[in-house]
Amino acid sequence: MSRERFDDLIAFLTIARAGSFTRAAAQLGVSQSALSHTLRNLENRLGVRLLTRTTRSVSPTRAGEHLLQTVAPRMKEIEAELAALSAYRDKPAGNICINTAGHAADTILWPKLEPLLHEYPDIKVEVIIDYGMIDIVAQRCDAGIRIGDQVEKDMIAVRIGPDWRMSVVGSPHYFASHSLPQVPQDLTEHIGINLRLPTYGELLTWEFSQDGHEVKVHVEGQLIFNSGLPILRAALAGFGLAYLPEDMVKEHITAGHLVSVLENWCQPFSGYHLYYPSRQQSLPVFKLVVEALRYRG
Repeated sequence: MSRERFDDLIAFLTIARAGSFTRAAAQLGVSQSALSHTLRNLENRLGVRLLTRTTRSVSPTRAGEHLLQTVAPRMKEIEAELAALSAYRDKPAGNICINTAGHAADTILWPKLEPLLHEYPDIKVEVIIDYGMIDIVAQRCDAGIRIGDQVEKDMIAVRIGPDWRMSVVGSPHYFASHSLPQVPQDLTEHIGINLRLPTYGELLTWEFSQDGHEVKVHVEGQLIFNSGLPILRAALAGFGLAYLPEDMVKEHITAGHLVSVLENWCQPFSGYHLYYPSRQQSLPVFKLVVEALRYRG
């Protein structure tokens, strides 16, 4: 394959993943007009339309989706083999992409990666904050972070953090006009500050258990966010109850800014795990990242 045709494929894959000529051009460091010209040349050479363009977005056609699904994994394999060459350097180098939720990034990922990155300045890590249950292979991420029981069975999983639990909290101002819930069912009489899950478009269900009895509750309210920090701020401001990781609210409880309720119903569950397809194990840079993140009790 000529160099030009290889570059055309890279251009197509970048546009299809970005869903935008503007974002793709920025990633590739070229102008939008040059990128559009490259894609037209590829479509003319193949004799099929690969992308459907609208004023707001770009999406693959059926032919484009077929090319994306067949070529993208092979490109990933080529990139992995090129990255493996870093083993021949004096100091490992390479790029790692990790998909994770914000809480794991703040409490686990960054504290453990910081010393590694100081020691190996040629390692580049891209962290994508996303609460969706994405397919990391399709999205070209090297690894993802999820709670242990959410990891797909065909992935390798490495524990990177301890068990943890959720907490239900509200401000003293909120509880000045609302009674303390004694059981999860009482929450139906309260105002909730909710998290919307992007993958399914649904609100996060508040889950509780005690003595083997499990309860799931939807707590209605006027505020919905797609990340934890705004929920915490709204709870501190007295807008309702929040369902958040315990370590995220602990200092505010200690300071008296939040009140924790239903503690006996908030049981620990499996902590965060790094998960990845088996082919990543051969990369020296990836091995360094895994060992840096591994939970050692």
